Formats: sequence, C-alpha cells, structure tokens
Amino acid sequence: MALNRVVAGAVFPQESCMSVRKREWVTPAGKAKTAWQVDYRDSQGKRRAKQFARKKEADEFELTAGHEVRHGTHTADSQSITIAEAAKLWLARAEREDLERSTIAAYGQHVRLHINPYLGARRLNQLTKPMVEAYRDGLLEQGRSRPMVARVLRSLTSIVSEAERTGFTAKNPCRGVTMRRARREQAKVLPPTKADMRLMIEAARNARPMDYPLLLVLLFAGLRASEVRALPWRNVDLARGTITVDQRSDFQNVIGPPKTAAGWRTIPVPKTVVAALTEWKAICPSSDLGLVFPSREGTPIFHPNLVVGFQEPIQLAAGVTTPRMKNGEAVVGKDGAIVREGRYTLHSFRHAAASLWIEQRVAPKRVQTWMGHSSIQVTFDTYGHLFAAVEDDAAVMAQLEIGVMGGSAGLATQSALISADEADATQMQHAAE
Repeated sequence: MALNRVVAGAVFPQESCMSVRKREWVTPAGKAKTAWQVDYRDSQGKRRAKQFARKKEADEFELTAGHEVRHGTHTADSQSITIAEAAKLWLARAEREDLERSTIAAYGQHVRLHINPYLGARRLNQLTKPMVEAYRDGLLEQGRSRPMVARVLRSLTSIVSEAERTGFTAKNPCRGVTMRRARREQAKVLPPTKADMRLMIEAARNARPMDYPLLLVLLFAGLRASEVRALPWRNVDLARGTITVDQRSDFQNVIGPPKTAAGWRTIPVPKTVVAALTEWKAICPSSDLGLVFPSREGTPIFHPNLVVGFQEPIQLAAGVTTPRMKNGEAVVGKDGAIVREGRYTLHSFRHAAASLWIEQRVAPKRVQTWMGHSSIQVTFDTYGHLFAAVEDDAAVMAQLEIGVMGGSAGLATQSALISADEADATQMQHAAE
C-alpha cells in the first residue's frame, strides 16, 4: 500500500494508488457481465472506484485522474454536481448579493436558453477545456452573435468559479476560453452630426416643454438614459452649471446607485443647458422624488416610454430618419409608403457629448470621468478614432521641431500651418452658410 503524507489536514498520496482490474459477474437473470474498474484514492486519501465498459476507457481515466489527484484538482463523481445545479447556486448568490435585477434577469436568460440545454446535465468534474471550446463554437454555428456568445461564456466561467469556491469542483476549465471579437465587428461609434443635432434641437423647441431641456442634457452632459430618468433637482447646480450623477433607474423603474464607482461624477454643462433647465424648473411638475424629468405619475419615465414619447417623435419631426429595416428590406406601411424611424438611439446622444468634448480637445482622462467609464481603456476603445481625428500631425511635428531647434527653426512650418488653418476656416464658414 502506498504511503500518504499529511499537510494541513489534507492527505496527499506519495505515489500512485491506482489500479485497473477486470470484473466479471452474473446477473440474477443469469446473464454474464464484464466491466473494467479503476480503484484509487483521491487527494483526501478516500477510496474511490469508477467502472467502464471498455479497458481503453478505464486506462484513459486512470491516466487523467492520476494526474488530477497528484495536483489536487480531482473531484469524484459523488462529490460533483451538474452544471445546472451549479448555475442555480450561482443565481442564488447573485440574489443574495442584491445585484441589479436587470443583471440577474440577463444571467437567468443565459442559463435557461444557452447553457442548460447543452451542458446542464453534465457534471462539473466532466467538463474539459476542449469541451468548452466546442460548446462555444457550437453556439456560433447555431447563429448566435459573437457578443452574445462572449456574454454566455463569461456567465459559464463565473458559474464554475462559484462552484470551485464552494468546493464542488477543484478546477475551472472555462478559464482561458475566450470569444475574440472579429475585427470587422468592431464598428466605430458614429455620433450624431452637428447638422442633425441642430435639427433635433429646433424640433425639441417646438415639442413638449420637457423635450428641449431633456435633449440638451443628453447631448451636452452625456448622461445614460437610466441616469437622466433618475436625475433629481438636488443634483442640478444651476449657479455653478453642473450636473451630478449619484443614482440611476433600472428597467423596472427602481432607483438605486450607479452600477460602478465611476458612475458617481459631476459634469459641467454650457450656459444654454443651464438656461433651458432654469426655465423648465419653473414649470416642472413636482414629484415626491424631486425628479427633473418625471412621468405624469411623478415616477421615473420607463425607458420604452422615453423612446416612444421622446426619442422617436423628436427625430421624426426633425426629419432625422432612416427607413425601418426587416430582414434586410425596408418596411412598407399600409399606405404603401416606406416606414421611417429615428436615425439615432438615446445612447447615440451620449456619444454626441463625448464627440463634442473630444473636438474641444478635452483631456482623455477628463472625458473618461465625465462619461463615467470604469477605465481609460474603455474610453479609448470607444472613442479612440475620434481622438485621432482631432490630432493635427503637422502641428505636432512643428512643435517638436521648435522645441529642439529653437524658435526660428520652425517659422516656415508655422507659417504654412497658419495659412492652412485660415483656408480651413474659410471653407467651414462657407459650409455653414
């Protein structure tokens, strides 16, 4: 018998204790049976046994399980649970930790529609990295989008990590299995053009009293729809010209704190926004929550209602539209005319604010703060092309030359740049006219 060593209460075999033996027996019905059984001790020194129909399968298990036992990553079938059971425990913990209800709902959908139908019955200790890779590829082949597959993979990895934390498995084969985003899918953010912004602002002036200040806050402060829906007057400093974000409204209209620490922020706004908010405050319906943009009931406006009652009417009135598409074809109404819809979403208005700040050469770190991004990488990943667009390479090179060679060395370059700038200004003036 192999000797065992004990470390901090755990028993680790000093050498392999595994054996493969043939079993033969006769059933009560008189039928002869044969099987191959692997006998071994696990990392805790407990006797384990697993039976196989073929010797090849038993030999493969002996090799794999032996490696896992030696490295402390083996989990016996009797100690393991199914992925469906692990997912149930994971969702229960999300409830206990009081995660956003929309987040829990999304997790539940991942489990119900994308994980359990394919992996739910499988035990955690049977899950392997090649199996997870094949699962990912299968989801893609069935037509799921790459972003959706990436989200489902993150949920699966988190499920197994929770099971690992609670002792139902000793390893997580999902780690390292990623969903690399195709370059062609990395679409650049296209904020509303200034011409479209002007048209929408003019349309908002002639719409409901609330629409004009609401549009200006979205375009110039860059608030998320969930943030503007929960914005209270106490967070609007008209004297200083700032808006502070410290709460949001979820999809069920429950007000709570921002999702991340970066969500807490104070954003400066231009005088036009201050003037519009001042005028709106004088006639804004009062509400128990003191909301800047309340519904008729004094509660946050439901997101779908904000789309139907504000986003779409403003753009349709402004003529900022695009044909509604279905299955690659324009939708035709009962009158035979092509159905049109707004060109931009509420999130597009948020991109408008970022683009305006970047155009004014606001420092990237400040843009990150005002947008409420969790990291500067998120800011660059989203708006990197806009930062690049405002860079004037020739001007940068001229300043480098002046810095090294002295003030007179770059006069010719500077003169050329000034001429070019004047030409651009004249061109922009003609375009505006």
